Amino acid sequence: MPRTRLAPSPTGALHLGNARTFLINWAIARQHDWQIVLRIDDLDGPRIKRGAEREAVDVLTWLGLDWDEGPFYQSQNRDIYHAALVSLANRGKIYSCTCTRTRIAAAIASAPHREDHELRYPGTCRPSAPKRIELDDEAASWRFLVPAGEQQFRDEFAGDFVEETQLVVGDFRVAGVGATPSYQLAVVVDDAQQNVDRIVRGDDLLSSTPRQKLIRVALGLQPEPQYWHVPLVIGPDGRRLAKRHGDTRLSAYRELDIAPERVIGLLAEWCGCGERREMSAPEFLDVFDIERVPKLPIVMQPGDDDWLTGSSM
Repeated sequence: MPRTRLAPSPTGALHLGNARTFLINWAIARQHDWQIVLRIDDLDGPRIKRGAEREAVDVLTWLGLDWDEGPFYQSQNRDIYHAALVSLANRGKIYSCTCTRTRIAAAIASAPHREDHELRYPGTCRPSAPKRIELDDEAASWRFLVPAGEQQFRDEFAGDFVEETQLVVGDFRVAGVGATPSYQLAVVVDDAQQNVDRIVRGDDLLSSTPRQKLIRVALGLQPEPQYWHVPLVIGPDGRRLAKRHGDTRLSAYRELDIAPERVIGLLAEWCGCGERREMSAPEFLDVFDIERVPKLPIVMQPGDDDWLTGSSM
């Protein structure tokens, strides 16, 4: 049976943009009889907010979403990630790197890069040839040897995606100092271990997919997932929804005693389900059609919050 996952990260409270993606994922799964795994992506230690994982589960339940297994926690899988890292090291697929972000930024200061937080690694520590290594340097991070050439895959929503990973990000990190697994490594290992083969997520992660495919092939992992990358919710300034756009946390609306049906009603409009009206999760399931989901980002306007809180009535 096909399997998907809802994978909130407890680095902050879930907001309306997160809820829309999770709702789409849940609806596709229930319409096509996929199993749903709930997984808490809690590896980003310094950024984890206390209690955020419990809040995420509570809020998803409040909205009316359900799942078949979990919650599972990435932080409980460290031995499995380390074994995957050892496997990559034994196959000569990774190498150690002592470059800091500051050093990388200085090395490529004059070169263009797509996003401020994602710098292309210039290959400073790259070996001249692949070789088997030991994970014996506690002060180093570990990078994947990205081959030259294009990586491509077919996205069920966004269509064909082609990218030359070496030109975009270079040799990306699969583990940080102390062999702490990166998101790119952990998510591949988790999905394979949990037999997740249907992945629905925001299109900000489109570029991560070729990297994850490289890791999966290097580790010989199955199954090969199918992907649906849907556009994000953004603010009027064109940037992804965040605190700068006001308080759009689901927990905040819940604390104001706003009914979950009202939240789902707004999300349904954002999913192409017609004019906004209050509806439950089962009602959303009845009217949702992935073919009607807009192909462009959704821009949240001040009036949307007014509708939720009743200030526009």
